[in-house]
Amino acid sequence: MANLGHGLSDQTVGNVLRRHGISPAPKRKQTVSWKDFIRAHRDVSVGMDFFTTEVLTLKGLTTYYVLFFIHLESRQVKLAGFTPYPDQAWMEQQARNMTMEEWGSLRGWRYLLHDRDAKFCESFRELIKAGSVNALRFPARSPNLNSYVERWVRSVKRLGGLLKYYEREAA
Repeated sequence: MANLGHGLSDQTVGNVLRRHGISPAPKRKQTVSWKDFIRAHRDVSVGMDFFTTEVLTLKGLTTYYVLFFIHLESRQVKLAGFTPYPDQAWMEQQARNMTMEEWGSLRGWRYLLHDRDAKFCESFRELIKAGSVNALRFPARSPNLNSYVERWVRSVKRLGGLLKYYEREAA
C-alpha cells in the first residue's frame, strides 16, 4: 500500500489479514520439508547423476562415467550417455540433447535434481533452464536427499557384482 501512496499501520494490516483468515508473516512463513516437496512434485521431477564402470579397452582398463536420469514417480531410468571424460563440452551437448523439443528425455518434466558435482557446470544448468526445466542442486554432502538416484546406483553396482559372481560359478 505504501507504493500506492497510502500509509497504513502494522496493526491495521494485521487486522485485515486476520479478518480474511490469513495468519501474520511469522506464522505464514513455514518452510516445506524436502520429503513434502518430493511427495508433491514427484510426478514432474527427475533425478540425475553419474555412476562409473570399468571397461577393458585396447588401451587397458578405462573408467567410464555413465550419465542417467530417473523419473521419481515411475522410477523409469534413461541412460543419457557415457564417456571416459565428462568435460564441459560433453555436458553441454548432453543438456542440449535432453531438452530438445521433439525427443528430449526431459520433455514434460519440471524439476531436475542433482548433486553439486563439478561436472554439472554453470553452462550445463543454464542450458537446462533454457529448456524450461528447473535444475535444483542439493546442499553439499547430502546424499540422502537424492535417495532415488543413490538407491538405483546401489542396485546397478550390486547387480554387476552378482553377474560377476555367476560368471565365475559358471566357468
